[in-house]
Amino acid sequence: MPFPNIGAPELIVILIIALVVLGPGKLPDVAASLGKSVREFRKAATDVSDAGKLSAPATPAGTEPAAPNTLAGSTEPNTLKAADPTPDQKLS
Repeated sequence: MPFPNIGAPELIVILIIALVVLGPGKLPDVAASLGKSVREFRKAATDVSDAGKLSAPATPAGTEPAAPNTLAGSTEPNTLKAADPTPDQKLS
């Protein structure tokens, strides 16, 4: 419950104040719209949390996620060098 310090006497006082301010005709409409708003907020909150769970990359059980790209070991550039041709490949 979001407000644990509010008990039954406090709720009765709040309802009496709302009845006096809004009147008996509008109170059910306001309560219905408040309930609908809370329901939509909860639905949106669960949709956002579900979307967050779906967008996380899933790794198979027992495997480690891939390490980020880092420079490890030699920092020399990787260049391609021509290999000496074998005797079979030499053109005569």
